[in-house]
Amino acid sequence: MTDSVLWALSAEGVATLTLNRPEARNALNTGLAEALLAAARRAAAEAAKLVVIRANGPVFCAGADLKERKGMTEDQVRARRLKGFAAYDAIERLPMPSIAVVEGPAIGSGVEIAAACDFVVATPQASFRTPEALWGTVGATQRLSRVLGKRLAKDMMFTGRTLTAEEAREGGLVARLVAAEALEAALAEIAATIAAAPPAAMRLAKRCVDEGLERDPRGALATELMAIEESLAEGEWRKTMAGFGTRDA
Repeated sequence: MTDSVLWALSAEGVATLTLNRPEARNALNTGLAEALLAAARRAAAEAAKLVVIRANGPVFCAGADLKERKGMTEDQVRARRLKGFAAYDAIERLPMPSIAVVEGPAIGSGVEIAAACDFVVATPQASFRTPEALWGTVGATQRLSRVLGKRLAKDMMFTGRTLTAEEAREGGLVARLVAAEALEAALAEIAATIAAAPPAAMRLAKRCVDEGLERDPRGALATELMAIEESLAEGEWRKTMAGFGTRDA
């Protein structure tokens, strides 16, 4: 049996987590939720510089595996959903930058996975949909509303509206829209830039953005000032500044 999440760590420190249930359209079942959580924790433990989450097959993730759910009790459904939430949270809490690469439909849980990453790179074939309420359940009510705003998120949730890749870019869910034939080159460039940067600075910058948005302006500024003190104490900035001087010469 193949692993439901494939793991790869490059020499440059880029961890790639690949959803690997293409025969089930990468639908999130118990095994996939557990594997995604384990992979995210592994990336944090191995101090990867960047985490990239993508999928095998034409569908990024078709949402919850409804075939698995049919035979579950209420307690089992609850337990599976909590495992999904734990996986999304582990992705969102990664200390290093994370990127979702979406090349096809992302539905329900797929939108959650993408939104939990720091930003999304998509091809024109990508699309995003959160039909949980239409199916008689609840899901994807928190992250998406913070990214897109509550009105567009409610439109998607109440009507089943599918956002095209371009609409998702206009709404702020997708950061970069790249032609399929140019995707790998674009990803390689992004990965090289992040991997070459001081890891501590990347982590501090991510923390400042994420924590700052949850605080008032004074609290957010205090977060950045504390990060600056950590950066000064760590000293990596001296090597970077020295490098700028050499290149400028």
